Amino acid sequence: MGSKILFIGGAAIALVASAGIGAYVAVSHMKTEGGGYAKMHAEHHGGEQQSMMHGGSNHTEHDEVDMPGLRGLNASAEESGEIAAMFNNFQTITRTVVNLPNGIKTVTNSTDSATMEALVSHVVGMIGRVEKKDDPQIMIQSPTLDIFFERAEALVTEIDVTDEGIVVLQTSDDQELVEAMHQHAAEVSAMAERGMQAVHEMMSALNDDH
Repeated sequence: MGSKILFIGGAAIALVASAGIGAYVAVSHMKTEGGGYAKMHAEHHGGEQQSMMHGGSNHTEHDEVDMPGLRGLNASAEESGEIAAMFNNFQTITRTVVNLPNGIKTVTNSTDSATMEALVSHVVGMIGRVEKKDDPQIMIQSPTLDIFFERAEALVTEIDVTDEGIVVLQTSDDQELVEAMHQHAAEVSAMAERGMQAVHEMMSALNDDH
């Protein structure tokens, strides 16, 4: 069972594979309003809320006191909770990155199912925000992301959820964007390896530069 979404300069194409069948349903030109990554992200959270209503546990909740830096001026509590879930369980996350001449390919996985669910939702949701140029403005957010929101139309992003994890292929003809992709991929890998300690290191380096 797998799902794939391809985003090309303002249009999303959703590809859903049926288990054991290999059949695909393609929907072209799905604008973010009511479609694309944003719709997939909303549906994911809708499923979480339904699970909670039926007595399920939501592992993406977090202690705002312990991690206030995960709040955002334009981020929902659910989004901050997903980030907290990943930081709290970063030891369960594995990640590989291939830097391409025109972008990146990353494969990220978690041995914990709840963390993996938060990871997939976060990736899909953030790319949806980039698609809309809707910056969540998380307090600890890297300035490397600024150019993604500024030049979203120059990005081509493909997401594929497989047995290996969530696979992201992101490319661009804009070399400044490509450099930002490489840098941000390294930042995310550092956080997957060292958790919040990596954030403290990056913030300290930024302060030293200023």
